[in-house]
Amino acid sequence: MADGSWYDADIDHVIISEEQIREKTAELAKQVSADHADVDGGILLVCVLKGAVMFMADFARALGNHGPSIEMEFMAVSSYGQGTTSSGVVRILKDLDRDITGRHVVIVEDIVDSGLTLSWLMKYLQSRQPASVEVVALFRKPDAVKVQVPVKYVGFDIPNEFVVGYGLDFAERYRELPYVGVLKPEVYARS
Repeated sequence: MADGSWYDADIDHVIISEEQIREKTAELAKQVSADHADVDGGILLVCVLKGAVMFMADFARALGNHGPSIEMEFMAVSSYGQGTTSSGVVRILKDLDRDITGRHVVIVEDIVDSGLTLSWLMKYLQSRQPASVEVVALFRKPDAVKVQVPVKYVGFDIPNEFVVGYGLDFAERYRELPYVGVLKPEVYARS
């Protein structure tokens, strides 16, 4: 952890380092590139805001080093639920700006936990007649999964703890941390 950063006192321990994230992102980009080497029209990356922005930026750059042409799109969705749990009822806050008919779409996710929102999103995108829809997620919490989603590319399986960093937030804070750490319970108990 960086010396004297404002968030140091709030992090219990780091579970995935900045270097591990960088290495895994490059590895995922190689896999996706190899699997899409001969697709027509390249890949359309769909970033799910806000959490996936950090991963999207690094993943897109890494993918650009390996091959297929890429375009980027952004979606924002909100799922309704109680507190920190998702109900799977989803509202689109920002939709795609272009037609995806016949395109090879890769949804870029920061984390898969319940899978409810992602499951809805995949069905929604598939209804728009793309050539394919796949998912790359940097993190997954296997113990939190409520519905199985076919996530083809997964970076790390992590424990079902309150994690922040590298796009993952608590009350919109900590997204900019270059690593993933477990938040101290007293931090989220205060709110």
